[in-house]
Amino acid sequence: MSTPGTYRTGPVTAVILVVEALAWGLGLAFWFSAAHYLPQFRVQEKEVLWALLAGPLLVLLYLVALALKNKAMRRFSGEPLIGDMVPGVSSWRSALKFLLLRHGFSFAIFALAGPQMGTRLEEITAKGVDVVVALDVSNSMLAEDLKPDRMEVAKRALSQLIDRMQGDRLGIVVFAGEAYTQLPITADRSAAKLFLNSIGPNLVRAQGTAIGAAIDQARKSFGEDAAKGRTIILISDGESFEDDGVGAAKRAADAGIIVNAIGMGTPQGAPIPVRVSGRMVGFKKDKQGQTVITKLDPEMLARVAEAGGGEYIQATSGDTGVNTLIAKLRSMDQTDLGSYKFAGHEDRFQYFLAVACVLIFLGLLIGERTLQVKWSNLMPWNA
Repeated sequence: MSTPGTYRTGPVTAVILVVEALAWGLGLAFWFSAAHYLPQFRVQEKEVLWALLAGPLLVLLYLVALALKNKAMRRFSGEPLIGDMVPGVSSWRSALKFLLLRHGFSFAIFALAGPQMGTRLEEITAKGVDVVVALDVSNSMLAEDLKPDRMEVAKRALSQLIDRMQGDRLGIVVFAGEAYTQLPITADRSAAKLFLNSIGPNLVRAQGTAIGAAIDQARKSFGEDAAKGRTIILISDGESFEDDGVGAAKRAADAGIIVNAIGMGTPQGAPIPVRVSGRMVGFKKDKQGQTVITKLDPEMLARVAEAGGGEYIQATSGDTGVNTLIAKLRSMDQTDLGSYKFAGHEDRFQYFLAVACVLIFLGLLIGERTLQVKWSNLMPWNA
């Protein structure tokens, strides 16, 4: 038995750890079930979910705090007197208060992550520009001089571009040694997002970096109903040996199309990983057995952008350069592109936020001590 006036750290620790394990088990079960059986479920800001890891840390801090409180009370008073000095200490009220606040915190974090469930049809009047992204999917884009690698940073850039486009239309051309139109110009952002999952070097059989062919293919993607403002965004490491990218950019500029370029990689370069079944087994080598080092060619990309009347931006692991280009798109001539219907996701954060508010409110209402009343003091003959 614990000393009156102190916290029962043993039983409280056991109960809190059991509740913590159950909460994580139920949470993970909900997440995997929703991900596998509810295709319309998604979370907008998955990065916010990392904050849930603060929960176990709070549990540890709480248990340490209880132990320190007991130690402090025993240090300043003898055990028979602790109950009189700190009357009404309730271990279970303290544990309940903590659990309510701790799990209210978790529900609040999940609400901030933006859970969405179900879809709704939205109609918008599109007014913007036409954009065709020419995306390099050659093997050199697997180099890891940008983290985690050039390809992933390029995919992040395309994802950010799709998210930031408002009434604009988007098309996608992929290229390596050859160029193909992967997505015709459309206002359907969900179709463009779907394409992100399939990006990789396996999209184009012929390896290389045919920048000229990519720009020419992108130029041909603009139809007769194209907007006044038209731009090609080239995303590549610039290692082009196949054709004349500068000449293709000039042809696009002559047709009234601006060519911008985002450089992926570093001038110092990096080797190209070789993977088998997802496991890296070495680096790509040339015919002499030397490891191939692929380097960003900023001068080449800058010349292409200059010939196309656009701007060259060098991406980093933390900044894809898309924000700069979005500001440039907004300054171009906007065209009324008609009305479109698209599927939007329904926000469901309200339910998680409501549960968080209730748990936190109840936690704040509960005190850590029980109210002790001596009935003899309430008798009128004792007054």
